[in-house]
Amino acid sequence: MLGNAQFYHRTIRKMVVVFGTLFNDLEIVRYTQAGVPKEKWKVPLTYSPKERFLTAITSDPNLVKSINTVVPRMSFNLDSLEYDVNRKQVSTLRNFAQNDDTSVSTQFVPIPYNYQFSLSIYVRNTEDGTQILEQILPFFTPDFNVTVDFIPEMDQKYNVPIILDSVASTVEYEGGMTEGSTRLILWDLTFTAKGYIWPPVKSGKYIKTANTNTFIDLTTRNLQKVYVDYANGNGVFAQGETLRANNSDLFGTVDYFSNTSAGVLVVTGANKIIQVGDKLTGDYTGASYNVVVTDINSLNVVQIKTTTDPGTASLGDEFGFIETIKEYPNTL
Repeated sequence: MLGNAQFYHRTIRKMVVVFGTLFNDLEIVRYTQAGVPKEKWKVPLTYSPKERFLTAITSDPNLVKSINTVVPRMSFNLDSLEYDVNRKQVSTLRNFAQNDDTSVSTQFVPIPYNYQFSLSIYVRNTEDGTQILEQILPFFTPDFNVTVDFIPEMDQKYNVPIILDSVASTVEYEGGMTEGSTRLILWDLTFTAKGYIWPPVKSGKYIKTANTNTFIDLTTRNLQKVYVDYANGNGVFAQGETLRANNSDLFGTVDYFSNTSAGVLVVTGANKIIQVGDKLTGDYTGASYNVVVTDINSLNVVQIKTTTDPGTASLGDEFGFIETIKEYPNTL
């Protein structure tokens, strides 16, 4: 989809599992009139919408089941997802993780979503319900933080606040509100988990050397590099002398001239662009050469090269940097 290969991080599933794990070990104890414990059991937890679960525990197709045999119980459900604009990060930020000595995994930062959960408690006795509530409510003030390893290969562990939004109670009766009917007490709790949904993971190389180059645009005429026919010219241009073109009104100043067969000439402050075929003559030295090639690319001014020290350093190692600065045109 959207030009990406299939991917699935099970982010939503992980959030559901994390939420359910918070409540899957609750126990209740029933006491004698003297306050001595006589019964203890774990409260079952099921992932199911409240309405469906309520129908399941109150239906009695064979006329042999009663509420007393199936409660206390709890159920929870993921009700909705809502984009959280307040937690949005810069979309171009990325997380990185090392694959090997030459490559890394990259992933854009996650998209914040609020997960809306509901938790329902079904009990027969009032004290069963309050006993379960008292094992939940003290830990939400009003939030409880859990740490989730969303993307193991990226080692992305995030703190997820789970906020208790509301607590409400209702009572239903099996067979109506008639004498001898059995009541079912329900406690409904709603939560907001401030989680995420993650984009795909991609691979790439990591940078061990960085080059920074500064250029001058030749169209500014401040500085231009050309190549002259050194074999058929005469003399040597002096740095700083004025050059003139015999076939036009062009003039400029010599910034650099190589007295080798390379025939490299750098002119600064020219009043116009030097063209192939221009014959340039120096006012001071009298040197004269024909231009055979003009540099069509931008001219290097400074190159800064930064490399890791040591060069064998890998992602996650402690290392320094070596910086090499090369200035032009003196090193042409």
